[in-house]
Amino acid sequence: QVQLVESGGGSVQAGGSLRLSCAASGYTYRIKYMGWFRQAPGKEREGVAACNVGGSSRSYADSVKGRFTISQDNAKNTAYLQMNSLKPEDTAMYYCAAVLFGPDGGSWSGVLFPTTYHYWGQGTQVTVSS
Repeated sequence: QVQLVESGGGSVQAGGSLRLSCAASGYTYRIKYMGWFRQAPGKEREGVAACNVGGSSRSYADSVKGRFTISQDNAKNTAYLQMNSLKPEDTAMYYCAAVLFGPDGGSWSGVLFPTTYHYWGQGTQVTVSS
């Protein structure tokens, strides 16, 4: 019902910045939460940042607080992840995910848990060199 496409990944030196984009299509009016997750080789998928549809609530993993910012442009049906002061340990495949309003919509307490989400993008690679 919702399709998500990430873009904006690439290679950057430590201390640099990248902005990831997540374009949503389909039944975008039903989106309740959007989140960014990442997964490095051999690691489990990790919640990075999430926000509600209005952008009034935001949640971040401790490892990225103060460096990453999640935002959205509802007119463009697009969410963003601004990543500043990047570190080599930020290297991972980054995924966008969405939760829809409805019986399976989850709650705010679960916005950084991958199991909360049922719609995922294909991922975009971020590589940070030292």
